[in-house]
Amino acid sequence: MIPEGERRGEQRRGKMEGQRPEGNRGRNEDRERREFRRGPEGNRERSESRERREFRRGPEGNRGGMKGRSAETDYRNREDRAAEQRSLARVKHESVEKQKTQEQDIREIQRRKRIRKARKENQSGLCCPYMKKCGGCEYLGMDYADQLKEKQRYVRDCIGDLCELSPIIGMENPYHYRNKVHAAFDIVKKEFGHGNANGAPGTVISGVYAAGTHDVINIDSCLIEDELSSAIIRDIRGLLRSFKIKTYDEDTGYGLLRHVLVRRGYGTGDVMVVLVLASPILPSKNNFVKAIRKLHPEITTVVINVNEKDTSMVLGERNITVYGRGYIEDTLCGCTFRISPDSFYQVNPVQTEILYRKAISCACLTGKETVIDAYCGIGTIGLIAAADAKEVIGVELNQGAVRDAVTNAKRNQIKNARFYNADAAEFMEQIAQESAAGKSGVDVIFLDPPRAGCEETLLNAVAMLRPERVVYVSCNPETLARDLKILKKKGYRAVEGQAVDMFPWTAHTECVVGMQRKHS
Repeated sequence: MIPEGERRGEQRRGKMEGQRPEGNRGRNEDRERREFRRGPEGNRERSESRERREFRRGPEGNRGGMKGRSAETDYRNREDRAAEQRSLARVKHESVEKQKTQEQDIREIQRRKRIRKARKENQSGLCCPYMKKCGGCEYLGMDYADQLKEKQRYVRDCIGDLCELSPIIGMENPYHYRNKVHAAFDIVKKEFGHGNANGAPGTVISGVYAAGTHDVINIDSCLIEDELSSAIIRDIRGLLRSFKIKTYDEDTGYGLLRHVLVRRGYGTGDVMVVLVLASPILPSKNNFVKAIRKLHPEITTVVINVNEKDTSMVLGERNITVYGRGYIEDTLCGCTFRISPDSFYQVNPVQTEILYRKAISCACLTGKETVIDAYCGIGTIGLIAAADAKEVIGVELNQGAVRDAVTNAKRNQIKNARFYNADAAEFMEQIAQESAAGKSGVDVIFLDPPRAGCEETLLNAVAMLRPERVVYVSCNPETLARDLKILKKKGYRAVEGQAVDMFPWTAHTECVVGMQRKHS
């Protein structure tokens, strides 16, 4: 007989055992569904979504480079990273350029303050009646010694951290030094009758444009322009009415005479007068030339330059010689140079000789070097250097200047100089390829670019040629500094720098810097 208490316990356990399958049935079904998803062997079989991820990753995970992701995804990521890097580089470049601009603005403000202060301290300084309207001679009113100090400071601010600078070379007599004088012609208009020009409306005037405008300021003489050239322009102005020659009006396009350009050979005394006309036809041209030469028998040639275009450029492309040879000659550093109406020739002959001799000194020529004169113009630097070099190769884009350079070589009996009409960068790239092919290389390169400086392609060509020395002549210290930094990155160091005051009473100056290739 089973005791009552034990029987109750057995009934209770039996009841619980009988109820368990029914109570856990839902729970077991959930567990079975999970087991079904996991697979019969637990976690060894992955779900479909996980299989897709494994397929993308590859059997070896991320160890296999492209195996770690699809090619398309990897390409997109690379492109995104490259775009981000370009964006960061652009932002950095813009930030650097903005900082440079701010520094230049600060220097300019400080410079103007110093000019005003120097003018106040130099009350007895040289003055010009056109100074406020013209704006060309910023340093008028300053003592010349103070001007030189200011220009030396300016050059030092630009390139002082790149090379050792010698003291600036000034002029003994810094007046009437410009051997090239240009005058724009117009008539007095009613609205300007009491402004930039004096005289009744319709009066013929000639001179320079007011700063930032195309309004002509009537100028009879200028403190920096050649006195004979200024007198010739005044007398041409006086002849126009009697010969019924109308000045050109930029607004209406009516009229004939646009500009007059006078060039004078400092060493020879030759004088060239260039009449810039809107048409090739000058009425009574022979009588007009006779009248000019009667007043100024020093004139050796008269040329008509035709500029029919609506442009701010002074000279056109066509020249017509109406008297003389159509060019003048001048002597510089022992050489004689032919100068055409549109040839580039330095305007200050006294200081040019100092500048060029310094440039050739920086080249350290021994007579064994092959020299390239880039931006050679009429061949001035190259032909002067030819006496101390094995060979000189000049390259210039202006076809007329190249013709003059070839003539100048023959005129001076220089046989080791050749000149080419080509783009300097493309030409030097070709020379570099020839050098790589085993032909003769280049030892020295002269660079004398316009104010904008050298194109980067040209500087790349210089680096390809790997000359031992580069001599850079510049009329803009700011672009000079930019180009020196580029050449420094390409393996050149600036050895010496020299400023020469080519333009007294103005804010401009000329520099020459000698560079040498670094040897590892």
